[in-house]
Order: sequence, then structure tokens, then C-alpha cells
Amino acid sequence: MEKKIKAIGLLSGGLDSIVATKLILEQGIEVEAVNFVTVFCTCTSKGSTCLASQKAAEQLNVPLKVIDISEEYLEVIKRPKYGYGSGMNPCLDCRIFCFKKAKQYMEEAGASFIFTGEVLGQRPMSQRREAMNIIERDSGLKGYLVRPLSAKFFSPTIPEEKGTLDRNKLLAIAGRSRKSQISLAEKFNIKDYPCSAGGCLLTVKDFANRMRDLMKHNPDFNLADVNLLKYGRHFRVSPRIKLVVGRNESENHKIAALKKEDDIIFHAQEPLGPVSLLRGASTHGVESEFINEAASVTARYALGEGKNGEVKIRYFGARLGEDKYLKAKPVDEAKLNLWRV
Repeated sequence: MEKKIKAIGLLSGGLDSIVATKLILEQGIEVEAVNFVTVFCTCTSKGSTCLASQKAAEQLNVPLKVIDISEEYLEVIKRPKYGYGSGMNPCLDCRIFCFKKAKQYMEEAGASFIFTGEVLGQRPMSQRREAMNIIERDSGLKGYLVRPLSAKFFSPTIPEEKGTLDRNKLLAIAGRSRKSQISLAEKFNIKDYPCSAGGCLLTVKDFANRMRDLMKHNPDFNLADVNLLKYGRHFRVSPRIKLVVGRNESENHKIAALKKEDDIIFHAQEPLGPVSLLRGASTHGVESEFINEAASVTARYALGEGKNGEVKIRYFGARLGEDKYLKAKPVDEAKLNLWRV
């Protein structure tokens, strides 16, 4: 019996990738879906699985391989060949990196080609014709990267030339409208799919500002540093030292859990209030300069804006020995705004 042709599909779980997968399955080709996740994804749960891609794979009845590329991806963020988008998103470099990983997996899985749900002209940075050609070239997938929704705007791929894929059954969709995809979803009886939306924290203005600040002051940052950016209010109190203040009980726990050995934790006791994390002070042997500053910011959020009085603060860290206490008045609002990231 002739061996069935296999393809690797990059499945985000959005409408485009679902319809693209369906088009490939309709041609009798075996599909295995791959989803890459990073610390910057907004679609992940407490685990490392993208919920949308998992749900889509179940609906399509295809196996799903989830690959966490967070550690390696930090190098892409630090030194993108093609630069950043409107935030700190290196979209072209991101796609190239993911496609290289997909190519590696394609070879390991014995698949014949890779396909995606990309649509020509849908995204301004990574789905222009020039950008799509660059991504295909730099990822080493020239001829083996199929875009079923926009295939007829590009030269035939090797699977099409070999007759593995019927080009007549591939499409010519372009632009940002999703009318064609919605119509196809109805045809294929696909009823449950997420609305179109960005899924990368690097495109979010506030997070991008924090990321930019981190890269400027700590170019050797790691995953723990990036994870801390997701929570609390951030203040740059000196070029090497920053303070993160929790906004609610959940964030207090998460910030405390991300503590490094040299960090100092502050916790408002009377009245009961936020947890704050001071990073960089102990590392540089200058913690005494910033204890009062960090305590006064913690006090500000324990009392609220415009309120006076003193707050009892507990603070501790590996280099401080036993827990210590002090009383602090709220920081001046002008100074607070000057430090805010």
C-alpha cells in the first residue's frame, strides 16, 4: 500500500489556521499540527498549552505537538535581524525562528511539507509579499512552505509541482477581510473558533515599555525577569534597581513566587497592603539606600492616593538575615510618576 503523504500544520487555533488545515485534510493528506508557545503568549493557561490550538486540533481530529521555545526565543528578542514592530515585537524574526523549528520537526516526523494559515496582506509586518518571501527563504523552507489560503498569489510549491497537492483546490484570498474564511467555515461545518485578535504581549504598549526598560538596564535578562514584567506596577528607581508592587492578592503571591535570592520583599502589615519586590539593590550592595524608598512606595499603595499616615512594613531577603520592620510614609506623587515604567 502506498504510504500516505504527511504535512505539518502550524495551528494557532484561529479561523485562518483551522480553515487552512481543513483544506489540506480535504486532499487526503495526513496532518500533524504544531503550536509554538513562548513566555509572551497570551493564549496559555496555567500549563504550557495554547487553549485555542488544543481546541482546534480536537475539532479537526488531528494530533497536536506543543513546543515551548521561550528560552531560545529570548535571543531573538535581544537581537532581531529585521527589527521590531510597533511594540517590541520582532515579527519577521519570530516567524523565521518558528519556521526553522517547524522545518526541523518536519524532517524528524517524516513529513513532506509545512503549511500555515497566513493570508497575503492580512498583517502589516509579517504578511506583506516581500516579508513572506524573506521568511520562506531565511527559514530554509523555500518550496516546502504552503499557504493554502493565498497559494495562488505565489509560485507553485514543490508539493504542488509533484502533484501531492492539487493547486486548483487551493485559494486566492488576500487582505484583512475574513468573509471568505467565514464562508468556508460554514461550508466545512466549523462553528466554534475564536475571534481574530493579537496573542503576543510584545505588541501590548504597556508590556512593550516594560520590556524596553528591561533590555536597556539589564541586557542579560532571563525568563524569570520577563515573567515578572507580567505582574504589578513597575518603577525604575535607579538604572540598576527596580521595584514591582502587587495590585491585588493574586499578584502579591505571583510576585513573591518570582523572588530571586538577592531580591528584597516588602509587605505592608498595618494596614494590610501590597507585596513589593526590590530587584538589584542587594546585588549591587546598596540596599540601604533604597529600603526607605521601596517602603514609601509600598506605603503609598497600602493607604491609597492622597492619603497620609504611616504604614508598618515588614521586609526581608537572604542578605538581610531575620525579618525587619519599619514605618513609612507614602512617597511623593511626583517622585512616583518619575519612576513609573
